[in-house]
Amino acid sequence: MSRPPLPPFTVETAAQKARLAEDAWNSRDPARVSLAYTPDSRWRNRAAFLTGREAIVAFLTEKWARELDYRLIKEVWGFRDNRMAVRFAYESHDAAGQWFRSYGNELWEFDTEGLMSRRIASINDAPIAEADRLFHWPLGRRPDDHPSLSDLGL
Repeated sequence: MSRPPLPPFTVETAAQKARLAEDAWNSRDPARVSLAYTPDSRWRNRAAFLTGREAIVAFLTEKWARELDYRLIKEVWGFRDNRMAVRFAYESHDAAGQWFRSYGNELWEFDTEGLMSRRIASINDAPIAEADRLFHWPLGRRPDDHPSLSDLGL
């Protein structure tokens, strides 16, 4: 199974790959998201270590049961050959209604078919007031005219 754009990346294809990942994660559909990864993909997400699509689906199912009204923006930081560094921020709230903005960096490595074989994510959560939210689009894909992380000063 091929998942374009394929490495080696250019400025344009790296941005496209990051946006496709953002769109999938904003769907909050763990099965859909998992298809962007190799069957034996290895992850480090905060202190969680995962291997394989089934583990990814289980992890994301639990994540989105806790992180409600999740909205994410990703932005390419740099790339070379089949690797990419991406920074991101997302907003969500917990069951008690406390909003958070979570900031992070991801290191991605892709196979020749464009599937992510490795994902290393470091993430920090900052509690925010609901009035301080910046991501207000309807759940799902971020509109094309919505500001980027850089535009928002994040």
